[in-house]
Amino acid sequence: MKFKLEDICSLRKEKISIEKLTIETYISTENMLPNKAGIVNASALPTIRSIQAYEKGDILISNIRPYFKKIWKAKINGGCSNDILVFKTKKNTDKDFLYYILADDAFFIYAMATSKGTKMPRGDKISIMQYEVPYFDVKIQKKIASILKSIDEKIEVYKQINNNLEQHAKAIFENEFLSLEILPKDWKQASLLDIADYLNGLAMQKYRPSTDDEGIPVLKIKELRQGYCDDKSELCSTNIKHDYIIHDSDVIFSWSGSLLVDFWCGGTCGLNQHLFKVTSNKYDKWFYYAWTKYYLDHFIAVATDKATTMGHIKRDELAKAKVIIPNSRDYKRIGALIQPIYDLIITNRIENRKLISLRDSILPKLMSGELDVSKIDI
Repeated sequence: MKFKLEDICSLRKEKISIEKLTIETYISTENMLPNKAGIVNASALPTIRSIQAYEKGDILISNIRPYFKKIWKAKINGGCSNDILVFKTKKNTDKDFLYYILADDAFFIYAMATSKGTKMPRGDKISIMQYEVPYFDVKIQKKIASILKSIDEKIEVYKQINNNLEQHAKAIFENEFLSLEILPKDWKQASLLDIADYLNGLAMQKYRPSTDDEGIPVLKIKELRQGYCDDKSELCSTNIKHDYIIHDSDVIFSWSGSLLVDFWCGGTCGLNQHLFKVTSNKYDKWFYYAWTKYYLDHFIAVATDKATTMGHIKRDELAKAKVIIPNSRDYKRIGALIQPIYDLIITNRIENRKLISLRDSILPKLMSGELDVSKIDI
């Protein structure tokens, strides 16, 4: 049995005064994260007097470019821009169940198929409310939502753990290297280019898969920023030089456009131009990652000052970036403190990737009834 979306929820229309909002409670398309990753704090509040209101438990979806899959279940009351759709449940509809109805990839595909505009497509509200949804009684709704929510809660726990681990690693690095008043005995100064190799990627449009080659995803700035490749990622040949094939735990530095340094944990892919693969034959990963990460804010400032179209840094900036190399004994001591932290961060990210894949694979099966939860006790 099928219902329409309008049978289980409605679009909220109430307004709220800007004076009642903060950067924590104001939501726009800019501070909603793609691929169902939630929100971050807004950078500023709008200058108008009142905007669309939302309440705790409502489901917020960016209505611009639905393919970005920006969705968030509100944990607080607040307000949002007019480009956000605010869904509130009707009687006999579980709020978590509604969230997963709307978080299903099938919904975003439908929203795009019925959208208006080409350059910046917007979901059509009338068509969206006609989206077909499965009928389940509230008891089954809660069971379905509980299964999916348990996975999301594990994902969130790993994210919080990693946030704490990253702060801990940063604190150790700063204490060991940045708080020094004088250079210890047998320590020396060098540059980033002295401790690591920065390999620029290929122009992958020249390395497309042949007809008998399934190919591998191309790692671009978009993929690095979101942490994984998706079905919109381009493909390149599997026969590219091995140095340009990226694996989990590799250090990647985006040096053009959106500058970013991170451990890649999104599976095997090919390195595109404008990204460095950072490696070293002399030093461990913790060492060259921490120092490259340390200079990121400086590199962003340099790129911003020089930007005419797309900000970037040149290789000579790496040569100017000074680092401190400890003696062998201290290098091993510090590494024993930091490397296990980074290893755990990488392990947690890979586990999260598997959990996200699991959630996204069983969600449509639960909604279609292919996976029967009626006899499951939750």
